Amino acid sequence: MNSFLQDIKYKYARLNVFEKIIVFNVIIFLLSLLLREYLAWFELPSDFSEAIVKPWTIVTYAFLHYEPLHLLFNMLWLYVIGQMFLNLFTAKMALNVYFLGAISGGVLFVLCYSLFPEVFGRNYLVGASAAVRALLIFLCAYMPNQEFRFFTFNIKLWYIGLAVIILDVIGVFGANSGGNLAHLGGAILGYIYAKKLTQGKDIGSGFGRFMDQIVDFFKFSKKGPLKTVHKKKSKVGGYTKSEFKEFPDQKKIDVILDKISKSGYDSLTEAEKEYLFKAGK
Repeated sequence: MNSFLQDIKYKYARLNVFEKIIVFNVIIFLLSLLLREYLAWFELPSDFSEAIVKPWTIVTYAFLHYEPLHLLFNMLWLYVIGQMFLNLFTAKMALNVYFLGAISGGVLFVLCYSLFPEVFGRNYLVGASAAVRALLIFLCAYMPNQEFRFFTFNIKLWYIGLAVIILDVIGVFGANSGGNLAHLGGAILGYIYAKKLTQGKDIGSGFGRFMDQIVDFFKFSKKGPLKTVHKKKSKVGGYTKSEFKEFPDQKKIDVILDKISKSGYDSLTEAEKEYLFKAGK
């Protein structure tokens, strides 16, 4: 039994951040089959006066799925988009976009339902759609001309993003108005995040530091103080600037992306960020 648990623990540790989120969502779904009435405490209410006394629901709602197809489609989207995202950016930035997208979707949902109760009525929000939508629109806005293979032809990412936004806007006037409002909230966050990042500003860095503090607070093991390491930016991915200039364009992009995967987007110099931005266009 112990070896079985150790094997599961080892395999789970090898998953990337989005694969772990998928596993967690599936576990919560299975629990909902038995404990649905208890999990209602984690749904996001549309009424502002109720939501304000349940602040945790602005995040927890994104882990709740009560319908198998709702879970399936959200997790399939998350898996595909997540792999694309992690090939370009760090896991920390991926989580920033994901959770900020969920929060933004929840905020727009509560805001619209509270301002126009006669239009939308009263409802509760569940599902990871807003968070997934933030990741998708982020990629579409950050590298709009990147082509995505769709069956037998290629399609640019910005076409996909535009089609998704149009469907969400139309959906606001349908049966799932609350869900589509949340989608739009996540999409807005993803778009703004990407555009600010192309300008060299990571708007999720403060949120990331806040989450780090929360994680550190719940750590019981004592660790020594962290040492500040000052990195020299005279080199690009281990190469001198003169060596880097001699590389072909694709090699330069690969070197910069490798640097991001190892040290994070913030480790790039302004010149490297500008080069990556131009290459994305």
